[in-house]
Amino acid sequence: MKRVHEIVDYVLDAGLYCVLNVHHDTGADEGSYKSWLKADEGIYNNVRERYEKLWQQIATEFKDYGERLLFESYNEMLDTYNSWCFASFASPSKYDANSARSSYNAINSYAQSFVDVVRATGGNNAKRNLVVNTYGACSGGGTWNNHLKDPLKEMKLPTDAAGAGHIIFQVHSYPTISPLSSVKNEVNDMISSLKTHLVAKGAPVIIGEWGTSDTGADYQSNRSTLFQFVDYFVQTAKENGIGTFFWMGLSDGSIRSLPAFSQADLAERIVKAYHGNSFKGEFPTIDDFDITYHITYTGDWQELNLCTSTINLSDYKGIRVEMAQLPAANSLQVKCYGESNGKEQYDMLGANTLNSTVTFRTSSLGSKIQRITLQTMKGAQEIRLKRAFLLRKDNTEEELKSFSPYWGCSVEMEAQSLDIPSITTTPSDSPIYNLQGQRIHHISHPGIYIKGGKKVLFK
Repeated sequence: MKRVHEIVDYVLDAGLYCVLNVHHDTGADEGSYKSWLKADEGIYNNVRERYEKLWQQIATEFKDYGERLLFESYNEMLDTYNSWCFASFASPSKYDANSARSSYNAINSYAQSFVDVVRATGGNNAKRNLVVNTYGACSGGGTWNNHLKDPLKEMKLPTDAAGAGHIIFQVHSYPTISPLSSVKNEVNDMISSLKTHLVAKGAPVIIGEWGTSDTGADYQSNRSTLFQFVDYFVQTAKENGIGTFFWMGLSDGSIRSLPAFSQADLAERIVKAYHGNSFKGEFPTIDDFDITYHITYTGDWQELNLCTSTINLSDYKGIRVEMAQLPAANSLQVKCYGESNGKEQYDMLGANTLNSTVTFRTSSLGSKIQRITLQTMKGAQEIRLKRAFLLRKDNTEEELKSFSPYWGCSVEMEAQSLDIPSITTTPSDSPIYNLQGQRIHHISHPGIYIKGGKKVLFK
């Protein structure tokens, strides 16, 4: 709960709204992970007390927080078949009326329990805005099955002691965006269905997660279509009074330790789709910072990911690694994983140089590379990596923007803003303030603060 408090306070201290939910207790079972919240009447009856006690504790803890904190009942709750799209879709018959009925009844029961328990804790919770999700957070998008709209049709507006106007319906949406004309029709159909089957019941709707069926791949190789989809999705939702919350990606991987975007142009496109092209925002990227990566290896053969994307050797000829300080001789090697098991390439970093270039060998790797790592050859050691670049066949370079542990090592990003000349890493005894001017009594996460009248980077 202390950690939850910490994150909630980060959000609210930044002047944002915060939606606090029960997230990873739902979703599809995968391997050893088994969600305990299932859209099933029997399971609801068995876990009801546990679920209600959970929300009683959360609500009590935050009952004095203001209206910028919202509670969300659960995330993407599925049936016992782990069915997406609509209840019982993953059943052997692809639809089971009795199972589906049990799922929708259970969803409505969880939602009602959530509302009742939160209201009973008093304080600001008596009127706090609450979010309830449809089955699986399904949005009803698409026309390929007659049951796609069922999660919307079967969702009920919970009875609320706070009176009208304090409950929000939520759905999620991740359509396939090619061809663009088809997805525009799907968006239109989804918006119409949300208004017909949810808004008409007396509560607004938010799309609490949205993106594409593969936003990462679309961003890399289909960006023009992605941006056109973003424009249409955001503008159409806004025109119909539906709020949209883009899910992850914009600040992902190691860049999360910086006040920067990993997909800055996408972030800019989203907000301009809403506010208009004249909107003046700030969209910092990793290039706005002087970065050094502090890597700690704790044992033999441990590896740091330099690149985890598939590389076709018809397009690339090598990799250049730039160190911030000289490592011990013969202590590091670049390891390339080829197109199949057994196809690997090993190259020691150059001695007495901060820059080492490795040429890919198709005789060792085949036609592609699946992963490139930096591996310790001398057991436990600490190194400082500056940058790495893929070398194209046309002699241009492509900088690799994110490094992460493959196994056994850890990564810390040491960053200094290139736009703040007065920055220092030497603290004084004067009070500390965040960039909003609020006094901070304890630095619990790295970032830029005001201390002694100067901007200070705490790591």
